[in-house]
Amino acid sequence: MQTSRRAWLVSGAATCLSGCAVFEDPPQTAALAAAAPAGLPPRTELHEVPFFPQTPYHCGPAALATALVHVGLTATPDSLADAVFLPAREGALQIEMLAAARRFGALAVPLAPQLSALFADVAAGHAVVVLQNLGLSWFTRWHYAVLVGYDLAAREVLLRSGTTEREVMGFTLFERTWARGAHWAFVALPPGQLPVSAGEVDAVQAAIAFERVAPPVQALRVYDSLVVRWPANLLAGMGQGNARFAAGDPAGAAAAFERVAQLHDSAAAWHNLAVMRLRLGQREQALVAAEHARARARDAEPAWREAAEALWRQLPAPQ
Repeated sequence: MQTSRRAWLVSGAATCLSGCAVFEDPPQTAALAAAAPAGLPPRTELHEVPFFPQTPYHCGPAALATALVHVGLTATPDSLADAVFLPAREGALQIEMLAAARRFGALAVPLAPQLSALFADVAAGHAVVVLQNLGLSWFTRWHYAVLVGYDLAAREVLLRSGTTEREVMGFTLFERTWARGAHWAFVALPPGQLPVSAGEVDAVQAAIAFERVAPPVQALRVYDSLVVRWPANLLAGMGQGNARFAAGDPAGAAAAFERVAQLHDSAAAWHNLAVMRLRLGQREQALVAAEHARARARDAEPAWREAAEALWRQLPAPQ
């Protein structure tokens, strides 16, 4: 009986190993094994990224301090604790992490939920803050770590994590714990730099959020970088014009608004261009822009109709 029972256990285990999906590679790990993205270096490690060992429940402040100091900003886990740590939750929410990064002078941009996106930014020299669930779906243990390296051949990632300066974790375990955190990750960079894998919508929304708390000159650096990468983006162009005006450069703002107005025939851009022309004493040019704003608002953008009409009435009729 003992022999028969041992045989049954071995047979049952073999059946599970061959048939249970839990032993298969998760999808992104499997995709990387099948074909690495073109141009991605086979391995990268950012040795220069600092390390702040976390105290209990303070993995958020420690991870964020790591990312900020890496790009030359001044921060410590203690200085960030009040900004991101929520005692009732014994941790930090993602929204608080992004907001704190902005208040400390960084553009914080969420990344696409792909291992290849994370690795591309690490290869570009950017430390990536990731959210993991080191517990189970029914027993969560949330944890922030900083991805500082990877090795495609070894199928390993390198992390600044908790009290471990160089934690080595297999792709499979990393992907599973990261997936339990909804594949959430972000990069914090100085104004003027963008994550290499950033999506257009996420980058623009990050710039808008940064502008709310940043000095105009820093906001302008962000919008300038967005316009270089996505020259046809309406919101980036409008943000560039607004930031130039806020930074004391109405002529530069007029140039930015004119480019956007010509590109998109936007009532908002024509309106702002007219305001800038008026401030520069260019009344005839202001009238032309105001007439464009009025026509566009009447035909396609009714939300701007009242503002466009009010501005047009302030301007002199053509001689």
